[in-house]
Amino acid sequence: MLPIKDVIVISSQNSTTPAPREKFSSRLGFILISAGCAIGLGNVWRFPYITGQYGGAAFVLIYLVFLIILGVPVMVMEFSVGRASKASSALAFDRLQPSGRWHWLSWLCIIGNYTLMMFYTTVGGWMLSYIVRMGTGEFVGMSVEQVGGAFSASLASPTQQVAWMLVALVIGFFVCSLGLQKGVERVTKVMMVCLLAILVVLVFRSVTLPGASEGLAFYLVPDFSKLFAGATAGEKLASFGAAAYAAMGQSFFTLSIGIGAMEIFGSYIGKDRSLTGEAMRICGLDTFVAIMAGLIIFPACFAFGINPGEGPSLVFVTLPAIFDQMPLGQLWGALFFVFMSFAALSTIIAVFENIISFSMDKWGLSRQRAVAYNAVLLIILSLPCALGFNVWSGVTIPGIGDIQSIEDFVISNNILPLGSLFFLIFCLSKKGWGWENFLAEADAGKGMKFPAKIKGWLAVGVPVLIAIIFVMGYVPKFAIWMGLGS
Repeated sequence: MLPIKDVIVISSQNSTTPAPREKFSSRLGFILISAGCAIGLGNVWRFPYITGQYGGAAFVLIYLVFLIILGVPVMVMEFSVGRASKASSALAFDRLQPSGRWHWLSWLCIIGNYTLMMFYTTVGGWMLSYIVRMGTGEFVGMSVEQVGGAFSASLASPTQQVAWMLVALVIGFFVCSLGLQKGVERVTKVMMVCLLAILVVLVFRSVTLPGASEGLAFYLVPDFSKLFAGATAGEKLASFGAAAYAAMGQSFFTLSIGIGAMEIFGSYIGKDRSLTGEAMRICGLDTFVAIMAGLIIFPACFAFGINPGEGPSLVFVTLPAIFDQMPLGQLWGALFFVFMSFAALSTIIAVFENIISFSMDKWGLSRQRAVAYNAVLLIILSLPCALGFNVWSGVTIPGIGDIQSIEDFVISNNILPLGSLFFLIFCLSKKGWGWENFLAEADAGKGMKFPAKIKGWLAVGVPVLIAIIFVMGYVPKFAIWMGLGS
């Protein structure tokens, strides 16, 4: 997730006049970096296995519908708040609504950014480690069970977990220390271009495997009967509801909305282009990567007789065993995890930049001091997750799981949906920024205009969907806490 600016003097913290800021050097930089923030492990890790669990192409169609009617409007609102205020979430709400009623939302945003990075750096470290492990042939000749044992052994090693977590942290903060244009924009643009190039190469390799056609049909030809496989007549509605809820959650969380991650990018762009069109392009690129990731995984799974709905272990356990069966498998496997690492690092760099920007805006720190302070803080905050699979593996919450699962639950099921709801209210309510102000900012410049006729949907439909995501996230937890579930 995201970028930032020069030193802001402390006296500007309470000013409603936007201070001069760094800007992206190009529109392409804004699009690629915003997409890089959205494109993360939710696209290339979570999306394929959830699609596999819910029947393939039919689930993809449902997902796309929710992406357009739920995710895109909130993204446009975040961009609008950023561009109008020319500030990070630290100052944006005060500048747009000077009475201070919305000042507290800035703290929810920064807490969300920290919480996300508390476990994302560890998972990013896994991706980086797998480049080395695949490239050196560690998994050559191993079965799925043996690869699973090797992955479990690495989780059980606190030294490995902390070391690779630190590698991800050092890369992220080093890039951010170079500045917005020379660091964040330059490096992320290169990573995104390489990510897309590797993606195309891997897709070509996967779809040309013998037996890949069955996987392509599963993934690209909608068959709603697969949503109800094995279900009785009375269970079909529940099955469709579960798939719709999963698609809604995926479309919502994949865009990293609700914690000011997209808002900061809006503060670095001019008013020459309308924000709805830019948001659609970014969502399109985000979706393209998710769809293409499926074109790597599903043909490969079907070609080698592997269940594509394996769950989170699909990437770290199942795929290495699949690559081992391919000609030049070490090369393809290493390239795949380079791709995965770029997806993870693009989000890590963006969120680090958002955190640094907040620190600079809020406390008047120089970039270098903001980097140094936050690097130390995030190392400390990331340790519980890295140690949660070994030293602190006994720390769990019933119905949620280990430390990583707890942190993921806090951000995914609480801060992201609630933050998005508050952004929505802020842009719609007269006690916030207000609908007319939002609409004027969103439509400034050339390009697609925001559809004003959907105000009613935004005021009623989107909050209902967000409420469903929030409540449904707790239903199975309460069942277990009350002794009603397993």
